Amino acid sequence: MIRSSRIGLAHSVLALFAVAILVQAARVQLVQGRGWRAQAERQQTTDKVVPAHRGEILDVSRRVLAQSHEVVRVEIAPREINERKKLRTVLAKLKVEPSVIAKALDTTNKYLVVPGRFRTSDAAQLVAMRGVHSFPSIERTYAVSEGAKGILGNVDADNKPVGGLELSLDSILRGKAGTATMVRDSRGRGRESPTAPGTAPVSGNSIVLTLNADLQEIAEKALADAVARMNAEGGDIVILDPHTGEIRAMASRRPDPRQTAATVLTEPFEPGSTFKPFMAAALIDRGRVTDTDSVDTGNGVLEVDGRKNPIRDDHFVGKAPLSVVLRWSSNIGIVKFSSRLTPREKYETIRDFGFGTPTGLPYPTESGGILRAPKSWSAQSPISLPMGYEVSVTPLQLALAYSTFANGGELVEPALVKQVIGPDGSVLYEHQRRVVRRVVSKATADKVRHMLLDVVDEGTAVEAAIDNFMLAGKTGTPRSTVHGHYVVGRYNPNFVGIFPADNPQYVIVVKMTAPQSSIYAAQTAAPVTKVILQAAVAARDAALDRAKLATSVHPKSDTVITQLAVNPSLEDSGLARRKAVGTGDAVTPGVPFVVSLPAPPERPPRKSMRSVPDVHGLVLRDAVRTLHSAGFKVQLAHGPSGAPATSPAAGELAPTGTVVRLLFDY
Repeated sequence: MIRSSRIGLAHSVLALFAVAILVQAARVQLVQGRGWRAQAERQQTTDKVVPAHRGEILDVSRRVLAQSHEVVRVEIAPREINERKKLRTVLAKLKVEPSVIAKALDTTNKYLVVPGRFRTSDAAQLVAMRGVHSFPSIERTYAVSEGAKGILGNVDADNKPVGGLELSLDSILRGKAGTATMVRDSRGRGRESPTAPGTAPVSGNSIVLTLNADLQEIAEKALADAVARMNAEGGDIVILDPHTGEIRAMASRRPDPRQTAATVLTEPFEPGSTFKPFMAAALIDRGRVTDTDSVDTGNGVLEVDGRKNPIRDDHFVGKAPLSVVLRWSSNIGIVKFSSRLTPREKYETIRDFGFGTPTGLPYPTESGGILRAPKSWSAQSPISLPMGYEVSVTPLQLALAYSTFANGGELVEPALVKQVIGPDGSVLYEHQRRVVRRVVSKATADKVRHMLLDVVDEGTAVEAAIDNFMLAGKTGTPRSTVHGHYVVGRYNPNFVGIFPADNPQYVIVVKMTAPQSSIYAAQTAAPVTKVILQAAVAARDAALDRAKLATSVHPKSDTVITQLAVNPSLEDSGLARRKAVGTGDAVTPGVPFVVSLPAPPERPPRKSMRSVPDVHGLVLRDAVRTLHSAGFKVQLAHGPSGAPATSPAAGELAPTGTVVRLLFDY
């Protein structure tokens, strides 16, 4: 009886225990099941962000300038490693420092972040090992020069844009990150969950720029050489297509590499004489001047009431028409001619050429320059503005304004982005030419361009002339300011060229900052332009239409255009056999051509450039004889007492036959 009671009691206890287990199991599964499942999921699975590729950046010829690669950042838990020998071998193959490998195998370290990032394919073995934790990311690489990096900008370690086009076009370039669910097995190894595949990342759009990599390199090398040779503080170059506004090259250089970005867009300056053609265009377009009109520039010195210093000309032109005023960059001539315009008309002219407002290019911190309304002008402003003072412009604004003379009178909107291409290769955007406004008539634009052709052929810019092709342009040698004040002996010489002059494909602006070799644009900025154009014509791909260029040979040249019959085996080395097709024969579009020079033509040679002699300390007769011997004409002019001085100044280059004013106290 007692035994039966004990057995019953045991059964009851077991039954109660079983019931308790069932109740607890029911509570865990039915009541707490969701919470326990979530906790298990948190312990065994993790959500992983899968970064998206940033879109590529390409030049106008579809050469890659910037692209992204998948990389991984690796962290190691030494105490979890069970394949120590294999870990050492794999890390050595990845060229990890021996000291870091030793730390990765030292179990006294709980955790180690391996320096650097590795391509996903290279680090596949390492990532698969127990105790190795990987974190995927995207690395951006650039196949551009240092100067172009200032335009493109860059991304930081987290793939976030820092400056330049990377920042301003980030919404287009960045993709959409994806997610992946990672599960860990009993050995701690992680792999993507087969039941929760996550979402795939979407790559960003690619951008085709209007820049040409070859021309960009040519511009940067020419600028670097010029800055070093002239001992200048820096310089800027911009080259664009005057018909479409597409920028082909932008180069900038400053002493501090941190300042060398797109200063073509961000640092305005007073242009000086390169501003004179805009006043000339306004006069012609408004009918205020005719071909027979002229102004008297006197002896090259003009006293103006209220002006501290008189207006001076470096070249004596006497009574001259507007074309001669531009050819020899007469300050007095342009001031007298522009007096036919009201202050309002001068302001509207400058404004209509695009000055005083940003161009709208998608680049952070672009400057709009400075242009004050007439109500804020001083009494000297109507005189200073035609000479390119009391107004500041960026090199890009100057190039766009000169484009109106190249394209028939229209101010076009600049472009740095040619196309936007989706991840699937579809074209989402393509630049279309946009006209901001018509500034002058086609007849006026053509007339000013022909005047600028004379500036290069026989005026102040002969050093820019390129053999066999017509180049139009204008020099400017403005004084430079520091903290708002002019500094004696400091200038910003600049030159604007239109190439070729008869059928323009380039507008090029070269601006030097405080060169020490010479202050004159004719000896600084103009020769740099010539170097760039010669290199561009010789380059395989510099965004030039070869067929059109073949028809733009200088009419005074006896050039023979030849077409290349390329030997495929020598093409990469740049060697080729030439097949002459004769003067006037058609050149196949897209096929490179060379220019061969025959015997010297029977035409008057271009006037040579000579340095004006220093006649300091000479008596009047000897000074005149010295100038005549150098090939110059002499005009006596009353000057201050003391030794004779000349205009142009001693040491300045001038064409033979130029009239040199000899200032003498007689």
